[in-house]
Order: sequence, then C-alpha cells, then structure tokens
Amino acid sequence: MAPSPEFTSTAFRHFDLTELPNTARYKLLTATVVPRPIAWVCTLGEGDVPNLAPYSFFGLMGSDPPIVTFAPGDRADGTPKDTALNIVPGGEFSVNLVSAALAQVMSDTATDFPHGVAEVTQLGIELEPGVRIAVPRVRASPATLECVEVQTLQIGKTRIILGEVIGLSLRADAVLDEERHYIDTATLDLIGRMGGRGDYTRTRDGFEIARMTYAQWQEREGSQG
Repeated sequence: MAPSPEFTSTAFRHFDLTELPNTARYKLLTATVVPRPIAWVCTLGEGDVPNLAPYSFFGLMGSDPPIVTFAPGDRADGTPKDTALNIVPGGEFSVNLVSAALAQVMSDTATDFPHGVAEVTQLGIELEPGVRIAVPRVRASPATLECVEVQTLQIGKTRIILGEVIGLSLRADAVLDEERHYIDTATLDLIGRMGGRGDYTRTRDGFEIARMTYAQWQEREGSQG
C-alpha cells in the first residue's frame, strides 16, 4: 500500500534544540507534544500544610510496577517549587486528574502563592484523606493516583520525579465493571494541555482503531492488491 500524501511531504523545518535558549525550546516542544495529561499533585509540607499544583510534564511509564513521572520545575529565583521540596526520598504524593469542570480552579492553583501558603485554603478546594497514603486527595477529582517516590533525577535544570502508584481512586459512575476492571474513560471528562500557557483540550472526542495481527495485515494487503 502506498503511503498517503501527508506522509510524503518534504516541506519540513528543522530546529536544532541544542542551539536554542530554553524559552524557545519550551515554546516549540509544548506546542508539539500534545495533548499532555495534567498531574494535579498534592503534597504535605511543614506542619502537614497541603500543597496543590498542576504539572503537564507528566506521564504514565508502565504498569509492572505502575510508575508515573512528572517534572516540577523551579521558581523564578531558582529555588525548587514547594512540590519538589515536599517530596522527599520515599515520600508520598497524590496525582489528581483534572476534569473539565475543575479546569479553572486547577489553573488558579498555578498562581505563585508564597511558600507555606495552602492553595486549597485560599481557593476553597475540599480535600479528603488518602486510602493508602497520608497525603489527601482532591475530593472533586474524578481519578486520583496514590504514589510513593521511588527515584528523583536531576538532569541539568530538569528535575524528574518517578513515583510508584500504589492506589487508584475512581469516581464510581465511571466504573462499568469492577470485577473485570472496565472503566468508562469518557465519563471522567478529563482535559489535557495543549501549546501555550492557557491552552487546553477535552478528551471526549475519541475514536477507535482495531489492532491487527500480522496474519490479518497480510490478509488485508492481499485483498487490496
């Protein structure tokens, strides 16, 4: 089968990221690697003061064991953000996924509140206790991953936290079959980050492509020959 026309174009622009400043790299990559899921990370600071902040440099890396990773950056003055300070080796944190209904308040938690000021108190966000961890979860979040830090990498100015997911809380109406672990993802109504500081997308506009075995691929190609 011949490739479709969109895969044969030679009109490309190449950017040498090793020659560009960080601001340019950030703009290019965040506009290209989309959509990105949002980790609304809750941690506990000094005196068990909760901290809640969103990160879209985030992803699921595996299931055996289940690992998530996200990259909390630094403040403008170069000091680590509260999330990074609060997650000590072996420390606990919750990753709350963000529905469309929570988009605005999630964005509000990205405000540069002073160190030690609880976003949840300022914004009236309700928390509830975690199940497997001492860190609470956002009550209105449709899905929460309860995590334990397993490794933190520092590569240049990029900090990468890897956490093992030891618990998952899902809104009950999204669980189609608890025994067979069938989930109605669309019901969660999650959003993702697109390019730009305030650009988001919904995840309900999905489509399905059935996977083929090699034998099925051969049969399809033969029928089209």
